[in-house]
Amino acid sequence: QVQLVESGGGLVQAGGSLSLSCATSRRTFTIYHMGWFRQAPGKEREFVATISGSGSITYYADSVKGRFTISRDKGKNTVYLHMNSLKPEDTAVYYCVADTAWDNIRRGFSIDYWGQGTQVTVSS
Repeated sequence: QVQLVESGGGLVQAGGSLSLSCATSRRTFTIYHMGWFRQAPGKEREFVATISGSGSITYYADSVKGRFTISRDKGKNTVYLHMNSLKPEDTAVYYCVADTAWDNIRRGFSIDYWGQGTQVTVSS
């Protein structure tokens, strides 16, 4: 069973920064591509960013490109989402995901594993 444990959510003012972490097992970290999705109240879940298993390829939603950075730390088996220039519309529950298929994450289709989610609230 794959476990994804998110942390780092919280309340921040618009224009501020926040970093999310997603810790998992070494096996999962080595095998799986990983990413982040988010879901705002009353809205559908949407793709945010993904990073390949090797860490060499990243892909972002247009809405966060240039503001968010996804990275992974092999020594800590952890994936990060560094969020800068936050906007109130970034308010959502953020979910870490893992899948062996790169396109599944990029397209948000039939993803293997989801974390429990962490709340990010950006005040105006």
